[in-house]
Amino acid sequence: MIKITFPDNNVKEFEAGVSPLEIARSISPRLAKEVLAAEVNGAEWDLSRPIAEDATLKLFKWDDPEGKHAFWHSSAHLLAEALQELYPGVRFGIGPAVENGFYYDIDPGENKLTDADFAKIEAKMLELAARDEQIVRADITKTDALKFFGDKNEEYKCELISELEDGTITTYTQGAFTDLCRGPHLPSTGIIKAVKIMSLAGAFWRGDEKRKQLVRVYGVTFPKKSMLDEYLALLEEAKKRDHRKLAKEMELVAFSPRVGAGLPLWLPKGAALRDRLEQFLRKIQKKYGYQQVITPHIGNKQLYVTSGHYAKYGKDSFQPIHTPEEGEEYLLKPMNCPHHCEIYRAMPRSYRDLPLRLAEFGTVYRYEQSGELHGLTRVRGFTQDDAHIFCSPEQIKDEFLKVMDIILYIFKALDFTNYEAQISLRDPEHKEKYIGSDENWHLAEQAIIEACAEKGLNARTELGEAAFYGPKLDFMVRDAIGRRWQLGTIQVDYNLPERFELEFTGKDNQKHRPVMIHRAPFGSMERFVAVLLEHTAGHLPLWLAPEQAVIIPVSDKFMDYARNVADELEQSDIRVFIDDRNETLGRKIRDNQLKKMPYMLIVGEKEAQNGEVSVRKTGKGDLGSMKIANFAEILTTEVKEMINQ
Repeated sequence: MIKITFPDNNVKEFEAGVSPLEIARSISPRLAKEVLAAEVNGAEWDLSRPIAEDATLKLFKWDDPEGKHAFWHSSAHLLAEALQELYPGVRFGIGPAVENGFYYDIDPGENKLTDADFAKIEAKMLELAARDEQIVRADITKTDALKFFGDKNEEYKCELISELEDGTITTYTQGAFTDLCRGPHLPSTGIIKAVKIMSLAGAFWRGDEKRKQLVRVYGVTFPKKSMLDEYLALLEEAKKRDHRKLAKEMELVAFSPRVGAGLPLWLPKGAALRDRLEQFLRKIQKKYGYQQVITPHIGNKQLYVTSGHYAKYGKDSFQPIHTPEEGEEYLLKPMNCPHHCEIYRAMPRSYRDLPLRLAEFGTVYRYEQSGELHGLTRVRGFTQDDAHIFCSPEQIKDEFLKVMDIILYIFKALDFTNYEAQISLRDPEHKEKYIGSDENWHLAEQAIIEACAEKGLNARTELGEAAFYGPKLDFMVRDAIGRRWQLGTIQVDYNLPERFELEFTGKDNQKHRPVMIHRAPFGSMERFVAVLLEHTAGHLPLWLAPEQAVIIPVSDKFMDYARNVADELEQSDIRVFIDDRNETLGRKIRDNQLKKMPYMLIVGEKEAQNGEVSVRKTGKGDLGSMKIANFAEILTTEVKEMINQ
């Protein structure tokens, strides 16, 4: 008999060799139907795989990320099986689960895949799923694996196998399809009930532009047809909320091939929106004792060599700028933190100076691949709402808690109520990916864990997601239609102060090393604006909208009155403009609705005679006529309530 410990610390005995699925059946038949994956002693585990010794066990259903991952990983294999039947000679690269579905990279050989093939592929996948084929795991030696996949002319699989250690290789088989894979997978394919092939894309083998370009087939599956229908409806809603479309309609941002890909141009209305966000955060930062600094857009290459950023991100940076001076090289700034370290070093520091909080809206540059650029969410030049706190080890937790307060205040003010926190730690199995001593990593990780516990924040822990110089706490926000975005981040760093030899004089009159906290509540102005636009569908909070009201005269003869209305409202700090285009009233109203204008003020003969405006509010319709001062009071009160909520 073996002892199985459940997440609630309940312990039950089972015969050795019992599978997680059998354990689920012993608890309830319903659980056995709903469970999709398992975790045994912290390791991913197939539901049908035996457990030989005492173990901790977690069972995952569809609502758990681990459950979806297993479901979509198995769906990737189902896709490959269908492609194998439909297109003889196709060869396979990799086929992982991703956040919303899965993909498989394939070399189609002589076959040509187009969008017209999607229905045929979906039908074949459903046909195979209906057979309810068992998905069987098997250990295989490296020699046998190379022979098996070599005989099938699977050159990409053989390349992967050649890099694996003997004794660690497994395959999964369903029907006539066998794949090299670590798993875990569903027990069988019958659980997959709804299939949709989403798109095709090009993907270089192993991300190397010098290697062959494969075809990446994206798909998504669900255990119920109704769930697929709901998902497709959300995608349609997402198209309406696409920030690229909204930013163009609202005249916020433009891109120009002459300026360069991934380099946004902020138009006057977009610049006004961005400025209000910056002023909002500056006000908060002032309250918490931050000091504003400004650093150059470039830096000597050696600065980033010292920090470790060049070794880590050099390939993703713009090429070095060579000056007339022999051997002198500069880089477009990829990070603000090395510059802030040098500001700290600019003068002697003592314990009385700490914590020192330096803040900057600093623009940085990274050479993202052209295929990865996407509107404002993936750009080559972006501005981080960056700050670095230099403090003593004893001050870390208190400073960390204050940063958490700032981030949560911002989320509340902007109506991001659905969020989760993730503690990102280093991968203990691959310490070579990180800089710094084990002792400093332990101290930094413990500070984050303790701060989250003290705040009562239910944060999940992810190994291997830390920055190369330290662990971090990331805030994942779900927008109005349920999509997950990473926004705020806080990182504890013992390593950059070491690399830059930062010091402060302690109470004991001895030199000590400060600790550095990196934080960015928005993340980047570009990404945050994109997420905010999609979250609100362009209907920005009234206090943040670049223009809060448009005045629409019904004809040119009421233009003077429209100017009087604008002057009076501007005296109340209300942002207005006059739509004086030579268009019909109906066209002006439609156009301003498209631009997500919060209020429209119609003025004609009646309004001019009575000193009034006829008010339309987006989403609410006509509010009737009212005195200009009354409208100003309504709008001002609404703004105050939003900011002070």
